[in-house]
Amino acid sequence: MTDSTQTTDSTKTTNPAQTTHPARTTNPTRRNVLRGAAAVAAAGGLAGTGVGAGPASAVPRPAPTRHFPFLEGAFKPVTEELTAFDLPVTGRVPRELNGRYLRTGPNVLGLEDPRAHHWMLGDGMVHGVRLREGRAEWYRNRWVRSSQVAKKLGEPYPGPVPPDDFPCNTHVIPHRGRILALQESGPLPYELDDELNTVGTYDFRGTLEGAFTAHTKFDVHAGELHAIAYYPTWDHVRHLVVDPAGRVSRSTRIPVADAPMIHDFALTEHYVIILDMPVTFDPAGAERGDIVPYVWNDRHPARVGVLPRAGGAVRWFEVDPVYYSHTLNAYEEGPNLVIDMTNFDAPFLVAGNGSGGPYGAGTPRLDRWTVDLRQGRVRVRTLDDRPQEFPRVNEALVSRRHRYGYSAAAAEMAAAYQAVDGNPPPDQAFSNALIKHDLLRGTSQVHRLPRGAAASEAVFVPSDPCDPRAAEDDGYAIAYVHNPERGASDLVILAAQDFMGEPVARIHLPGRVPLGFHGSWIPDA
Repeated sequence: MTDSTQTTDSTKTTNPAQTTHPARTTNPTRRNVLRGAAAVAAAGGLAGTGVGAGPASAVPRPAPTRHFPFLEGAFKPVTEELTAFDLPVTGRVPRELNGRYLRTGPNVLGLEDPRAHHWMLGDGMVHGVRLREGRAEWYRNRWVRSSQVAKKLGEPYPGPVPPDDFPCNTHVIPHRGRILALQESGPLPYELDDELNTVGTYDFRGTLEGAFTAHTKFDVHAGELHAIAYYPTWDHVRHLVVDPAGRVSRSTRIPVADAPMIHDFALTEHYVIILDMPVTFDPAGAERGDIVPYVWNDRHPARVGVLPRAGGAVRWFEVDPVYYSHTLNAYEEGPNLVIDMTNFDAPFLVAGNGSGGPYGAGTPRLDRWTVDLRQGRVRVRTLDDRPQEFPRVNEALVSRRHRYGYSAAAAEMAAAYQAVDGNPPPDQAFSNALIKHDLLRGTSQVHRLPRGAAASEAVFVPSDPCDPRAAEDDGYAIAYVHNPERGASDLVILAAQDFMGEPVARIHLPGRVPLGFHGSWIPDA
């Protein structure tokens, strides 16, 4: 590896245990920076809430109702691990879909006090459906067995506990025959087997040093997996390249100030695009025990960095402050780099505003940023201002020009992101839908869903990934969608070329899949 530095059965497992809070420490590893600090927040953060001892003669008054939107409704954690076979289907499962659809998210286990919890810190749980030859063979959901989760479940943890151990909750991807659950800012990925059992941590054959990312980019043309990794105590971020042999073959250190949170990035054929926005690590917050010690930092300039994949200095471009959420894709167009992504207006509070999850000044929209390498500037244009999140593209086109993108609009997520001081905002008539964008024509198609039918991220699955002549949208968009009539979730399969039509199939799951984060289609080899 090179290291360079830039100089510019229904089987059910119930929750048997309660969370124990680790002791406070000032060593800022992820385990105590983003997890152990919850103990301090629980103890010290309750002052002034009406909870605690008072004079013996005091007349007790009922505490005011407090809402925690990221623990309620479509976000409410499930308490059991389920296994179900031969799932009922409305419609027809396409016979060419042979593989597993997996999606992960935070699902806190053994929560004692919701005031000491943040949604992004929930224990990772992976939900999966196995499709084969037109059948939905099984559904499973499993917690990622980190040392903490194993302890809560009363299970042994094999081997020594790795540094910054965490039950990865943000993404699950296939890589070189493995299934990896991912987290940013410290923890090693966890490897899962085909039935979602935890195998153990994975360090890319001993070549990963330090943090990884939750948002990798796989360039199918080069056979490379790319990552931008950050860590609270680093004075840089790292661009990592995992080669076709599955080893980290290059690690490039890029100096940055203030230890920013770099949740996602973008990749083109010749460049890596680093999005350095004003959400930065707060050492004082970590010291006093803030649950998530990252703050909106007005003194930190918003900028876009362009790093040549072949090596060379980073070139930086200043932009107006926003908080980017996720990139859809990026590509090169002459001297321009085009990046499509979802953005929030400033300020964006990762630690939230009393709601137990992130807080946004508005709802996320789909924007296009064009980096003009010749003129040295960035042009910003809104493509779609409807509330939407989790944009995805046909994965074969990562780093190359795309026409179509897919995103999800979930009413409860839009509302929860704007909750203030533990109270949800008034009903703003947010809708539930899946959206297909035609970015060549500037149009979109909306697959509308009923009230209460919260939709998770939609992943595109090609009908025939081996057909080089297939149209970009020749395939299916698949997503977990809550079914309010059943009080459980369905795996909904839409024909991408008939996006507004009836689903090709609704696979009825035995339980709920809470609103969460990201997932992947993992085809059979």
